[in-house]
Amino acid sequence: MAKEVKPARDSYRTEHDPLGSKHVPATALWGIHTQRAWENFPISGYRAPRELIRALGQIKLAAAKANAKLGFLDAKIAKAIQDAAKEVIAGEWDEHFPIDVFQAGAGTPWNMNANEVIANRALELLHHRRGNYHVIHPNDHVNFGQSTNDVMPSAVRIAALTKLPELMHELHRLETVLRKHAREHARSTKSARTHLQDAVPITFGQVFEAWANAMAAAQESLVTASSRLHDLSIGGTAVGTGVNTAPGYDKLVVKELRALTKHPFSVAKDKIQLTQFHTDFLGIANALRVLAVDLTKICNDIRLLNSGPRTGLAELILPAVEPGSSIMPGKINPSMAEMLNMVCYQIVGNATTIEQCCAAGQLELNVMLPVTAHALLESLDIMTNGVGQFTDRCVVGLKVNTKRTAWYFKHSASLATLLAPSIGYDRAAAIAQEAVRTGKTIEQVVLDKKLMTKKEFDQLTDPKSSTQPNLKRGARRK
Repeated sequence: MAKEVKPARDSYRTEHDPLGSKHVPATALWGIHTQRAWENFPISGYRAPRELIRALGQIKLAAAKANAKLGFLDAKIAKAIQDAAKEVIAGEWDEHFPIDVFQAGAGTPWNMNANEVIANRALELLHHRRGNYHVIHPNDHVNFGQSTNDVMPSAVRIAALTKLPELMHELHRLETVLRKHAREHARSTKSARTHLQDAVPITFGQVFEAWANAMAAAQESLVTASSRLHDLSIGGTAVGTGVNTAPGYDKLVVKELRALTKHPFSVAKDKIQLTQFHTDFLGIANALRVLAVDLTKICNDIRLLNSGPRTGLAELILPAVEPGSSIMPGKINPSMAEMLNMVCYQIVGNATTIEQCCAAGQLELNVMLPVTAHALLESLDIMTNGVGQFTDRCVVGLKVNTKRTAWYFKHSASLATLLAPSIGYDRAAAIAQEAVRTGKTIEQVVLDKKLMTKKEFDQLTDPKSSTQPNLKRGARRK
């Protein structure tokens, strides 16, 4: 049996906790709690995202300022903690946050990771060795007046609100490009389809405008849902009651966070509620889920309208971004729409994960927060990136195949619908059936039967009259 190889003494330091002692790498700013979590949870390789680490640093900085003002922290120690927290906010020590997403409940390892990194860096700033916790302690100083149970939900709220403006920017860009296409194709008439069958005329301008309005509605929903994230439970400590904090501490911390983040945060009216119920995160996830559903519909429509080029609808021509096949030469696929479809499916799955996590809270605490945080922040990331790439590499450069759409429009059996107000539903249906049976267009059948002149038929099927309310007041069927 091979002998256990012990690390060299200068490669580690020994730290102690209520469970015993443990070697911590000498180069690590984290401490024994993080070391245990790192060893306990080698699950996925997913770590805390940058925005969450930044938010933790902001909370620790704000808390240190508040505790110094209230006289609970020595000014020198408070300054060192604040300076260390600023470095964490700036991203200088991200590699010292190694803990997996799938970890102990509530996110205690993440909170302690931040406490230990900031404590050890603060010690260095005061020219003490790492692990010298009798000078600056992760719990007694960095975490003073806090609990994982108010720190982590507040950090997730800050991180989500930090990411949201990027998504809103990309959605607005997509909406803007769609409205530009709508203006350009205001008179590009096409045959609509319902049940995948011929339907009445519509313009591509109306199609693009509908898509743009869906994106506008999604932005409104995200703004409404995100407004609830401005309430922070920080200062509630373990179960929301605020035990082990001084009166006014919560207001001081939130005031500092408003200044740091530029978000209009306020002290939650009921911190106990926010400690138990994480459905504010579900509100954002559900807004993202609805957006994902709408984008899936748009992507599927684009893929269908682009199908071909010889054996499909081929009404839309998409930019070629890559060869589409390893075996079929010259094949081009709607790759960007396919990508965004997959992004949307992941986001719908993440929303379901968050939904289940919110329902899984017990009594005074919801312990499923780490996975909620991961799923929510991932959804914001991939939706932002996915929409941006889809806009730039697909929507901006798409073109309408006007020759193909004009042919479909002319040969659509549902043009007979325009005849119904003047000749009646049954006669119009008979004309549609005759057109399909004989291979003639509706126009040919109408002219053959002398139901109207070509000029009258052209007026009837004009883009303006055939794609909006077109009957004169009081007009009756002949």
